[in-house]
Amino acid sequence: MKNPGAAESRRLVVLLEAALLREARLWKVPVFRNGCIQGADISSSQHQDMILWLGDMSRMFHFCPETFALGVCILNRLLSTVKAQPKYLKCIAFTSLVLAAKINEEDEVIGSMKDLVMQSGCNFSTAEILRMERIILDKLHWDLYTATPVDFIHIFHALLVSGHPHLVPSIGLGSGKTPPDFQAVLWTRQVQHCMACHQLWQFKGSTLALAIITLELEVLTPDWFSVFTDLLKKAQIDSGEFIHCKEMVDEYLRSLEFSLPANAVYIFDSAQIQDEERARSPMQRLGQARRGRGSAEQGDCDEYYDGLRHLYSEEASPGAEGSADVSAQKNVSPCPPLHPAVN
Repeated sequence: MKNPGAAESRRLVVLLEAALLREARLWKVPVFRNGCIQGADISSSQHQDMILWLGDMSRMFHFCPETFALGVCILNRLLSTVKAQPKYLKCIAFTSLVLAAKINEEDEVIGSMKDLVMQSGCNFSTAEILRMERIILDKLHWDLYTATPVDFIHIFHALLVSGHPHLVPSIGLGSGKTPPDFQAVLWTRQVQHCMACHQLWQFKGSTLALAIITLELEVLTPDWFSVFTDLLKKAQIDSGEFIHCKEMVDEYLRSLEFSLPANAVYIFDSAQIQDEERARSPMQRLGQARRGRGSAEQGDCDEYYDGLRHLYSEEASPGAEGSADVSAQKNVSPCPPLHPAVN
């Protein structure tokens, strides 16, 4: 992939600033109280199930990830604006996805409304969908196109390639073994998973996207800290909020590991070796990155690392990092990474 020049880098910064302005103006999510959306009887589990269902519908209709993300943003903005009843939730969600598709997809991809309803297996009529479209457009003042977490994934990925070309082989570009934008596709899948978690919706899409990318950069490159601080500065994200989001994302993604059935057949999978590194706690990874730096760079970053330690509420006592690594090594299984056989 050809490295963009200075003009391209400036264009990406302008694009990021425009996306941040749209997000600041339009970002709105429902507030949950006692397990339900405030002012409505829609539970957090119903909300999550509906977002997962939208993901299934989006894949069935061959919509792009940007369409799914925009559909979820439209749904959340409406649920934070009106007091919706649970019986209308699926119709609202489906219509939100349709409106997002009309913005992002080509006409031949969308097809007719009748075909979409039939493929979805829902009992909606075309008239009901059109009526719900008018309600959503009216409540959101016809201003639907907000910056989504998927949009920020692509912008941050482009900034990485533009500003840090030495990382190109590390993040899955131009290595000869992976297709272009390979890592961006993985990050997009991760952010789609996180969009189904209502706890993570307290964070803006820019913060969520940067948290996912930073977690991966910690594994992919030893120079992740300087890259992370550059993106954090450009995104104008509060460091305390970012660290909170990053910890929650790390915990949530690791909790998605599926339960295996009894007597399952396992096969060796070397691709999961890096997962062991990713599963370590954030402070262990910070300690390893810090020890690997040269003395000159370490002196410049000491103050910032101390701030990160304070935000993580961990004491910077002598030998703490070493003891953490020893403890981690004791819990390492001698068995290689395994996963169940796929039929």
